[in-house]
Amino acid sequence: MKYFFLTITITLISAAGLFAQHTVIHAGALFDGNTAELKHEVTITIEKGTIISVEDGYARPADNANVIDLRNHTVLPGLIDLHVHLEGETNPNRQLERFTLNPEDIAFRSSAHAESTLMAGFTTVRDLGGSGVNLALRDAIAQGLTAGPRIITVGRSISTTGGHGDGTNHYRRDLMGDPGPDQGVVNGVADARKAVRHNYKIGADHIKITATGGVLSVARSGENPQFTADELEAIVEIATDYGMHVAAHAHGKEGMLRAVLAGVHTIDHGTYMDEEVMQAMVERGTYYVPTISAGKFVAEMAEVEGYYPPLVVPKAREIGPLIQDTFGRAYRYGVKIAFGTDAGVFYHGDNAGEFIYMVEAGMPPAEALQSATTVAAEVLGLQDEIGSIEAGKSADIIAVEGNPLEAIEVMKEVRFVMKEGKVYKNQ
Repeated sequence: MKYFFLTITITLISAAGLFAQHTVIHAGALFDGNTAELKHEVTITIEKGTIISVEDGYARPADNANVIDLRNHTVLPGLIDLHVHLEGETNPNRQLERFTLNPEDIAFRSSAHAESTLMAGFTTVRDLGGSGVNLALRDAIAQGLTAGPRIITVGRSISTTGGHGDGTNHYRRDLMGDPGPDQGVVNGVADARKAVRHNYKIGADHIKITATGGVLSVARSGENPQFTADELEAIVEIATDYGMHVAAHAHGKEGMLRAVLAGVHTIDHGTYMDEEVMQAMVERGTYYVPTISAGKFVAEMAEVEGYYPPLVVPKAREIGPLIQDTFGRAYRYGVKIAFGTDAGVFYHGDNAGEFIYMVEAGMPPAEALQSATTVAAEVLGLQDEIGSIEAGKSADIIAVEGNPLEAIEVMKEVRFVMKEGKVYKNQ
């Protein structure tokens, strides 16, 4: 019996030692997300996945501390991408895959996409629509069953019949059916309310609507408005009641303006945004999530014969090249801008290329980085948990070689990734 109690005592002492252990990061330079400048020679102390202090100088660690030497790196908060689709990834067979992939196939692929995203330094993402597998992926990552970013997801997007999010567009008539609110397809106010409530029921964190036509849907228009004003108002009203915000895919002006006036939280893509829309967004505090990377990619791939269906090609050629210019105009106008890429339309893990396009269009590097840290955290309502490196925040920390304020392209080569205090990458 005494050996039994001795074993328990040793185990408890060992466990106490484990939990008492600090992780200390010595950072050569620090972009904390709160200011536009770098701090130099900083010590970050972490315990149980939370930052407990950020100190000037290289503080001497406790004897039992785990020390991570990043004195030759720039350390930043984990990045946040507000527009990804983890369930899929671009390839010329995407249309065929609707008929050949089972949910478990999608799940395994989405797990790999999530890991690629995390390894690129994105410790949080907002997944803006899939089959619902994204809900299970979110939970599996949160439970530690697979590696990936923290996921905030909308589950399925909400569309109208024949709209950008109606996955049965151009199916054979006997396969097309008549999807309804449970499948994210609505017609009228009652349907709109039911779709929001259904997404809440199945566990979605927020709501995404396809306010206008889109590029990659097999339908003619990439910009026509696809919801009436009363449908949009009903969606925002019910989402607000359930503590959810609404993200609006939108390319064309009219559908975009209706969505802004109805009270959506973000406009994603925003291709044909003009000053009337920008002013409405400024007045209402609507965020713009530009997704320049997706626009660039689809314009390029439209020139590859057979990569996209024939109905998609002219839309990709016309809409794709415009987004970077729209972003530049929106930035100069004063629209609030938050980082998002539409990864999945291009390759997961290449998300940081968006920073380069943003800087090319006139945004200073520090503001581009803040759009993916403090600003994006604010969009999600998680500003007290993530988005900056300071005491009390989750230990979501990345590092790059070089100075991103002088050479933003270094963000494409993340060398160190920590999420919630666990190191996933250290090269």
